[in-house]
Amino acid sequence: MKIDLTGKTALVTGASRGIGEAIARRLGESGAKVLCAARTVDAVQRVAGEIGANGVAVQLDITSADVRDRIKALLEEHGNIDILVNNAGVTEDDLFIRMKPDAWDRVLRTNLDSAFHITQEVSKKMIRARWGRIINITSVVGLSGNAGQVNYSASKAGIIGFTKSLALEIGSRNVTVNAIAPGFIQTAMTDAMTADAKKNMEDRIAAKRLGTPDDIAYAVVFLASEQASYITGTVLNVSGGLYM
Repeated sequence: MKIDLTGKTALVTGASRGIGEAIARRLGESGAKVLCAARTVDAVQRVAGEIGANGVAVQLDITSADVRDRIKALLEEHGNIDILVNNAGVTEDDLFIRMKPDAWDRVLRTNLDSAFHITQEVSKKMIRARWGRIINITSVVGLSGNAGQVNYSASKAGIIGFTKSLALEIGSRNVTVNAIAPGFIQTAMTDAMTADAKKNMEDRIAAKRLGTPDDIAYAVVFLASEQASYITGTVLNVSGGLYM
């Protein structure tokens, strides 16, 4: 069954590479107009251009003080944002005893605070339109924890609580709020790993392979669809059985 998102407008943060790029591409293939957002517009022009007529490159620094004003401007320019994918995030790993307050603040500000600011502005119009899909990219470490990632794990666990609480608040307005928790995904970083390190990682996964960005993107497309209208407040674990 092909999912048709024609007539819908999606905003994807962190769309210049990796998971965000794959999400933007698959939403575009499904017919949605995709606002591909990144800190610099140059970073997403390639992605938007390759999506074609459905792709729009957008400059959006999700940690800036004027992020709400930028979202309001996008809503003015493009009308309702029907599908919001809060994907952009950072890591700044260290053992807790050595973690600098700045590293804690940067990760929480980027991964959690930005979702609050962006979603609050976008959801107002979704509620009035009585249709919307909010999809937050969390992580299995938000469910399981991970040594050396106290800040990242806290931010991703926060996204899960944010998702569930908001789903309860706005579900009656036909706006769904869900999260996707990726496991180990094939990226430029994993490509640089030694064969032994990669095998050790794969051995921990029931599917015995790393995930691909498209594994996450197809899950996003489904949650954005009309077919997923009765799914809300859910954390979809897309980790190949890494976390159960």
